[in-house]
Amino acid sequence: MVDQLPVYTRSQLALRNGQDKPAIWIAYLGVIYDVTESRLWSNGKHYEHWAGQDLTEELMDAPHSEAVFQRFKAVGRLV
Repeated sequence: MVDQLPVYTRSQLALRNGQDKPAIWIAYLGVIYDVTESRLWSNGKHYEHWAGQDLTEELMDAPHSEAVFQRFKAVGRLV
């Protein structure tokens, strides 16, 4: 259940960018996902998108639907 996940700030999310810490996280619609194991997010970058941030607005133009997030574990909520 999403509302039982731990809460993280934008600053805490920013540290999970694949550079500052080994974890690679992204946020979408207030939920933080761990994409560390995805080969498409190696080094914290996926095409023109960077990890460690809220990608909600950027993903409106993505060639895939939000169903792509079902592949990843939700690890927190963004406040």
